[in-house]
Amino acid sequence: MQILRCPAQLHLLEETLRNSLPTTLPVLGTVMTVARGNPAAHEVLVDSWPNFGIVLTRLRPEEHKDPRDHYTNQLAVFYRDKGALRALLGGTEAAVQARAFQILGMQEGLDEAVQEVAGAKGLQVE
Repeated sequence: MQILRCPAQLHLLEETLRNSLPTTLPVLGTVMTVARGNPAAHEVLVDSWPNFGIVLTRLRPEEHKDPRDHYTNQLAVFYRDKGALRALLGGTEAAVQARAFQILGMQEGLDEAVQEVAGAKGLQVE
């Protein structure tokens, strides 16, 4: 996963996400916040650029105070490819399974993918 910091990249991503409203809403809000100064200390990650399969927004890792706090450790996700979502959940450092977290997303199939990956790893999902 790569972190987008360039204002031009963030603006292009914002425009791309606007074309897929309302399913991009959880991610779009954070992208807009980061592009406008990022007072909430979030970051925007993509699997590749500019042809991304998944966008993930989260609080910067250094801002995590309590690894058990799933409210602080929120991830917002929008994906074009379920394979990219499974790869994110299954093996990247973007979603750290050593701490509690919750995933926000509005796409069909998100819950099933999370349940599938968690079940394969023997993790508990609420």
